[in-house]
Amino acid sequence: MLAGVLALITLLFGAAAPPSGEASAELWGLLKGGGRAVLIRHAITTPGVGDPPGMRLDDCATQRNLTDAGRQHARRLGEAFRARAIPVERVRSSPWCRCIETALLAFGRSEPWEPLANLFGRPERQAGQVAQMRALVSERLTGANLVLVSHGSTISALTGVSPDPAEMVIVTPQGDGRFTVAGRLLVP
Repeated sequence: MLAGVLALITLLFGAAAPPSGEASAELWGLLKGGGRAVLIRHAITTPGVGDPPGMRLDDCATQRNLTDAGRQHARRLGEAFRARAIPVERVRSSPWCRCIETALLAFGRSEPWEPLANLFGRPERQAGQVAQMRALVSERLTGANLVLVSHGSTISALTGVSPDPAEMVIVTPQGDGRFTVAGRLLVP
């Protein structure tokens, strides 16, 4: 019994661990082949600080935004995609400015999409947003990859994975509302 519990704990924590160099190469290879959905948490913001009271989506000055280090990290993420010739068909992002800016700096484009919005402190929205995201990321893709830039809370609600800033959660669409998590990637 104890051995089974220990094996389960090892499996769970192993799945949550960052990938090794070999696993990273394998995930980049999957992305090179296309057909994946890539969920990316926005790049680095001021740690431990939430959005200020009175935050408005239509005014970036009222939000918690990327730091200079976050902007550099977003650019490195895009450079990693371009250096590996990873095909990207569409880039959608949360309407929060930190997500839009991450997408623009990394991929040069961003299509804000409400289902990717921040779920932190907004549990009443979770079921609806997760259903819409699940429908999108489960659609089988041909050719290029779909990139979705969002928030840790939102990605975690969909996948069960809590990513670091600018970390990618790679999913393989299975159709009919189903997908599998292929792994996690972080560009240093």
